[in-house]
This record gives sequence, C-alpha cells and structure tokens, in this order.
Amino acid sequence: MQGGAARPRRVPADLERRFAALSAALGSPGTGPDAEPEQPGSEVAGEVAAGYLVVRASGASAARVAIDAIRQPSLAKAKVEPDQIQLVMRASLPRYLPAAGVSLRFPECSLRAQPAGRHGTVLLTVATSKLSISFGELRPLLFRPVPVERPLQTLFAAAVAHLLVVAESLDQHGIKPYLTGLAELVLRSALRTELNRADAIATRRRDAVEYIKENLADPALSADRIADALFISRRRLYQLFDDGDGVSGRIRQLRIDRAKELLGDPAHAVKGIGEISRQCGFANAAHFSRTFRKVVGEAPRDYRDRVLRDQ
Repeated sequence: MQGGAARPRRVPADLERRFAALSAALGSPGTGPDAEPEQPGSEVAGEVAAGYLVVRASGASAARVAIDAIRQPSLAKAKVEPDQIQLVMRASLPRYLPAAGVSLRFPECSLRAQPAGRHGTVLLTVATSKLSISFGELRPLLFRPVPVERPLQTLFAAAVAHLLVVAESLDQHGIKPYLTGLAELVLRSALRTELNRADAIATRRRDAVEYIKENLADPALSADRIADALFISRRRLYQLFDDGDGVSGRIRQLRIDRAKELLGDPAHAVKGIGEISRQCGFANAAHFSRTFRKVVGEAPRDYRDRVLRDQ
C-alpha cells in the first residue's frame, strides 16, 4: 500500500483457534489444578542472551535453602536438592505465537514460551527427581550464562516450536517425558561442553605453570614469552591466571617457593644468598631479599637458619 501505514498482518484463523485451544487445554499461567503460583521475576523475556543457557534452581525447597543459607551460612553447603530445575534459553518461536505467550503445565514439568522480536525466550522447568543427572553434577552450569553450541540451539528451538504447534493433538502424559528428555539432553550436552572447556583451561594453566617452573632462573621470563611458548595470546594467558595475582604474581610466588626449597635443603647450605637469588631468577640479592621478606615475613638468611635448625 502506497502513501499509508502498513496494515498489520492478520493471524490466520486456524492458527489463532489452535493457540487459543492450546492455552485453554494446557493451562495459562496461574490456572489449572496443578498450576504453580507465579513468582516474582518469573518472566522469561530478556533474561538470557541469544546463544546462552541459564540454569537455575526452582521450587519451594530452593527458596528455603537460599533463605537458610543467608540466616545460617553453615547451611550453605548442605546437600539439599531443589524441587525443580529451570532452563532459560532464547529460541526461534512460531511466528503466530500470541503476544502473551503460551504455557504448557503439568505436575512435574512446564514449558513457557514468550515471543520477543526475532527470538523469543523459553523457560523449561522439570522436576529434579526425574533427571538421571544429579543436582550436584549440574553446579558448573548454575546461575550464570553458559554458551551453547549452535547445533544444540537449533535442536532445542525446533523441538519447542514443533511441540507448541501440535501439542493440542498429543497425549499430555506423553509430553511430560518428552520435555524431561529434552531438558536432560540440553543439560548433559551443555555440561559436557562446559567441563571440556574447564578442562582445557586447566590443561593450559598446567602447561603455563610447568613452563614457568622450567624457566624460573631466567630473569627475563615474562608474560609475552610464556604466551609465545604456549601459542596463545597475552590476553588468553592472563585469563588463565585470573585469580587476583596475575601472571607476574604467579611467577613471583613460584620463585619464592623455589627459594624456600633451596634455603631449606642442607645440600645447598653452603650456597650464598646471592647464588640462591640467581637460581630463582631474581635480578639481584637485594631485590630477592626484599621480595622474600615481604612474602614470607622474614629475611632469607633468617628463614634458612630457622629451617635448618629445626631439621
């Protein structure tokens, strides 16, 4: 149409009836005998970025554990599993999904789809007891955005979209294990990827530490040299040592550890402090003594005398 505003696209009557019947049959939020009361912050739109998964505990027991952990910190590590696990992920939803979204609710699981522009948000809730993977095993995924590989994103989006369109004609008791199985597949796949990523980081960190130990005696040892040796960027190297001390802090600590070993070994008792400092990569004995005293709390010579005396 020229010279005027575009007319809104009308939802086909058959799809409109289908989604209306779906909401009526399966329950809208807060309706039905098995529906759970909506909790503050339960809206799914905008909670997670595209390409990421958020896993969180849900249910009455999760709230009780959180409250008890605040009141009594000693309970924070209690092995209490929440009633439910929630998965939040962005997904391509059917084009004609009602603006208010659609909810499928059952006693032990539920699916909430909320359209929001190009990608909607899906909240899948399942009973923890129905999963073959324990809550403790899921801790690496909890309460933080976890990157999800594209194949898993595509599978999840397709499964949800197809289910929303045909759920009205399916057996409700059959949908429950389907949703639980979908949740299990996503959780296991995401956990495997995350553990592999964590293991890769740990392996890289071990390689970096090993290289540092092998080259401690070199005063020119630096972050750039370590990164080059490991074929990684300087930025990536610093990510491996994001524990607060950084790369230089780890080098300094490893040098001090080496110095303590040499100072406490009777076989090296005849070596002077200057020679010990050179073997540990310090520029000079004065710098070594200042650093050693700052880290250990006593001078290198005093440390050696005390340790050798106590042996």
